[in-house]
Amino acid sequence: MKRWSGIIAEYKEFLPINQNTPIITLQEGNTPLIEACNISEKLLNNKIKVYLKLEGCNPTGSFKDRGMTLAISKAKESDAKVVICASTGNTSASAAAYSARAGLACVVLIPNGAIALGKLAQALIHGAKVIAIEGSFDDALKMVQLLASQYPITIVNSSNIFRIEGQKTAAYEIVDALGTAPDYHFIPVGNAGNITAYWKGYMDYFNLKQCSSLPKMCGFQAAQSAPIVEKKIIEHPETIATAIKIGNPFSWKSAEHARDASGGIIESVTDEEILYAYEMLAQLEGVFCEPASAASVAGVIKKNKENYFRSECNVVCTLTGQGLKDPDRAVMRVSKPIVLKPELNSIIKVLNL
Repeated sequence: MKRWSGIIAEYKEFLPINQNTPIITLQEGNTPLIEACNISEKLLNNKIKVYLKLEGCNPTGSFKDRGMTLAISKAKESDAKVVICASTGNTSASAAAYSARAGLACVVLIPNGAIALGKLAQALIHGAKVIAIEGSFDDALKMVQLLASQYPITIVNSSNIFRIEGQKTAAYEIVDALGTAPDYHFIPVGNAGNITAYWKGYMDYFNLKQCSSLPKMCGFQAAQSAPIVEKKIIEHPETIATAIKIGNPFSWKSAEHARDASGGIIESVTDEEILYAYEMLAQLEGVFCEPASAASVAGVIKKNKENYFRSECNVVCTLTGQGLKDPDRAVMRVSKPIVLKPELNSIIKVLNL
C-alpha cells in the first residue's frame, strides 16, 4: 500500500515548486469523500446524489492546511523568518502549526471575541504570537497588510498565491475519486479563496483532459455576512458561522469569476438554515463539522426546494472544518446530558424500557 506523503509530493507536477523548495508537510490532503445517503433520502427525496468532502480530516482540522503547506514551504525557500496572517480561526491554527514545523515565527491577528475557542487554542499551543484586534476580520487584515508593507514579514492569508495553489488540490482528489468532475460543487464562501481554488483545480484537470466536464460552482455566504450577494462591503458582518464572518472578501472578484465561468451561483443561507444542516449532518450522516462548513449543505437543501437540480446529478459539498473547532456551538444547540444517580431503575425509567 502506497503511503500518502502530502499534497506537494502527490501533486508536484501541478504545483509551483522546484528542487530548492523545502517541503513542509503534515501529510495533509487525501481527505474522505463520502456519499451522504441519508441526507439524500430523507431531505432530498433521492433526487440527487450528494458527496461530502471532509476537509476537517486535515491535520489541523480544516481545509487551510492544503494551502498552508505550500505557503510555508515557499516562505522557507525564500528565507523568511516571520509569517503573519489575519484570521477568523482556521488560518491561524494552520499557520501556527506549519510554522512550528518549519521553525518560523508566526504572528496572528484575530478579531477580538469573534474566534471559536478550539481554533484559538490551536494557535496558542503551537506558539504563535496572537494579537486580538478590537474590530472585524477585515480590520485585522488591513493591519496585516500594513505591517507586511513596512517589515520583512510574509503574509500567508489567501492573498498569498501559494495558498490558492495548494487548496486547488482538493478538486484533483474529487475527480480522482469519482473518475469525473461532479455536476455541481457547493462550498461555503468567506474570504472566497476556496471557491477560487477549487475552480482553478477543476480547470487544471479539464485542460489536461483528466476530466471531460466541469461543475457549476455554487458558493454560499451567511445571510448577514454576504457582501458578494449584496454587491457591497458589509461593515459589520454577523453570523454564528464565524469562519465565514467576513464583510470584504479578498478573493471577491475571482469568486465571481468562478461562479460566472462555471455557470454557477453565489447566494446566502440564514444562520438557522446553517444550523439545521449542521445538525442533520451530525444526526443523519455521523459527520460533525463546524457551523460554517454546513453552509454548503444548507445551500443544497435550499436549492433543492427551489427545483434547481436536474434529476440524477452528482453534487459535492465541501465541509471545510471539523466540529471540534467550535464545540460550544454544539453544546448550545442540542439537549444537555441527563444527570441521574447510579441507580438502574432511574436509567430504565428514562429509557422507557
